[in-house]
Amino acid sequence: MGGTGIRVEGVVKRFGRTVALRGVSLEVRGGEFFAILGPSGCGKTTLLRIIAGFEYPDEGRVYLGDRDVTELPPDKRGTVMVFQNWALWPHMTVYDNIAFGLRLRRVPEHEIRRRVQWVLDLLGLRGLEGRYPGQLSGGQQQRVALARALVVEPEVLLLDEPLSNLDAKLRLRLRGEIKALQRKLGITAIYVTHDQEEAMSLADRIALMRDGRIEQIGMPEQLYRSPATLFTALFLGRTSLLLGKVTDVGHGRVYVRVGEQVIEAVNHGLSVGDEAAIAVKAEGGRLQPAANGDWVQLTGTVTVAMYLGAFTELRLRLPGTSHDIIVDLPPQVKPPESGATVTVYLPVENLHAFPVEEDVVKEMLEQA
Repeated sequence: MGGTGIRVEGVVKRFGRTVALRGVSLEVRGGEFFAILGPSGCGKTTLLRIIAGFEYPDEGRVYLGDRDVTELPPDKRGTVMVFQNWALWPHMTVYDNIAFGLRLRRVPEHEIRRRVQWVLDLLGLRGLEGRYPGQLSGGQQQRVALARALVVEPEVLLLDEPLSNLDAKLRLRLRGEIKALQRKLGITAIYVTHDQEEAMSLADRIALMRDGRIEQIGMPEQLYRSPATLFTALFLGRTSLLLGKVTDVGHGRVYVRVGEQVIEAVNHGLSVGDEAAIAVKAEGGRLQPAANGDWVQLTGTVTVAMYLGAFTELRLRLPGTSHDIIVDLPPQVKPPESGATVTVYLPVENLHAFPVEEDVVKEMLEQA
């Protein structure tokens, strides 16, 4: 199998008065593992279904390689989709479930046997071919759904939250298996998820969606470390929000009065006097700054401290503010008592300041 590139140009999709996609354009490279990430209702599954051919766009085009496939039905596109609920036939054995798509395509039976045996070995399902889906574990059912998709040798593999029905430990294990499998086959894969950790661990690049639009596309580290918008900065990672007014700018930095203190952050288009929203990443906090690096000092009252194994989560209320921020301290640090006033330090690259977007701020504050 070889990877085929995908291009989506200006896709609009409406369901009655609801606009699900608002002029979406993106390009997926051949052989790439590409994730479409975003909150519920942002349009990511609708976009995947349009790429697959289960929905048709009201405007825009879809290309696989050089072929315009916008008007083609799913079975003529060279794509195959793994659904969230796996959609296995309960009355068919594992073998027959996997062979089903090949039989629809009238592939000779000897070739079906060869391909099914190949994919059984590939996914560690050998010995289970005579069982029925109800006799399998969740992880085994998920592998059968993958096997059924791969056995038809698609140009593009589309996955719609295929791990969401599994428990956390199994999700983690199968996540690694899917990535290794995609690398081994060199197939182009598009993976839809609302789980940011899943997207960042699997994908070569991520398209973050919001309200039917692409918010930002890039490698996972780019989106995390260099967010282009306030929504991206707040959506990815364990992130808090601070609001204030800009007092000074310079050298890519901005200084924002938040409550009773001035806080330094990475500047994203702000000028003196602007209202600012600061996205604060929780990780890497300290009670004493290291000798190297640029550190931001935050002083506040501890509302709660929780030991979580890999780190201690500190919830801190800064004077003159109305909600907590989260700072993660090393696990060996004895957590301060609730009610104590403490000063913590975060790397300045953990704080990104943007112009205030009222809808984004409102949503974040409602979740705080």
